[in-house]
Amino acid sequence: MAGPLQESGGARPTSRDVARAAGVSQATVSLVLGDKWRGRVAEPTAERVRLAARELGYRPNLAARNLRLGRTRTALLVVPELTNEFFAHVYTGVARVAARHGFGVVLYPSPDGIGPARDPFASARASLDGVLASSMASDALATIRGDDLPLVMLDSDPAGSLGAATVNLDLADGMRQVTEHLLALGHRDFLHLAADVDSWTFDVRADALARGLRGADTVVHRVAAPLNVEGARVVAEAALAAPGPRPTAVVCDDDFLSAGVCKAARRLGLRVPEDVSVTGFDDLTLATAVEPELTTVRLPAERFGERGMETLVAVLESRTPDATPLDVQLVVRGSTGPAR
Repeated sequence: MAGPLQESGGARPTSRDVARAAGVSQATVSLVLGDKWRGRVAEPTAERVRLAARELGYRPNLAARNLRLGRTRTALLVVPELTNEFFAHVYTGVARVAARHGFGVVLYPSPDGIGPARDPFASARASLDGVLASSMASDALATIRGDDLPLVMLDSDPAGSLGAATVNLDLADGMRQVTEHLLALGHRDFLHLAADVDSWTFDVRADALARGLRGADTVVHRVAAPLNVEGARVVAEAALAAPGPRPTAVVCDDDFLSAGVCKAARRLGLRVPEDVSVTGFDDLTLATAVEPELTTVRLPAERFGERGMETLVAVLESRTPDATPLDVQLVVRGSTGPAR
């Protein structure tokens, strides 16, 4: 009994113990375990320090270190809602990089979804080091305009951003891929089922669609629908049943809208893709849950979240973040085919 009790109650290993085991100074230990070693400590030495810390079971006293630095190493992630799978994947990416840098992440879903919200910083501003926020929840951030809290905007207009930096997906290229695919299939009569949301991310998609179809002898009708399956079904059913030539392809801003179009087509006795082709945007789980499976633009949501957190860390360390938009990819499945 004495052995185990003595072991569990033994002295907690210190950075001095790690330094002694690795044959380095305590300053080197602090640099390595604080992730500040690059360019200052050789890689083999850094690995030796990490190995010594693991073998000794050493854990830095983050509370004490953060108190000295005046930081909590806490980031706030503001999203419009948690029910959307895309934002859940964004959070996963943010949390992965945050953990690597010793940060915690507080998730703040705007209580009213897309639109104004109570100030999420009113009681927590002093305990945050920075904020990442989706442009679709930007109304929730109006109160921090002019505040010195570092802010990184996700999926936001770089020219009009509230933040110190922006992280974007190459949405315009995604829509370009959609238009090229449909034009190659012979489609010339299009319906654009747009998200009924005032947000830069959807403006980019609409502009890119218009550019992609310009000069191609095409007809494009645009209708806006709520960002949910049932709302999209109602709007799409009315549009597809309207008098006049029926569009041969429906381009949707989001996979939820695409699913609504597929339901509308079925109710009208139309076959997808034989009578009407349908495309989406996001490549959520829903895209392969419908039949036929959706042709859609895959957005790398987790990588998007990772880049967001990497950008916030760069801002906090006064480094210039990578502003290159992340690549997206058209995934062709069964919902598109040759124009009738």
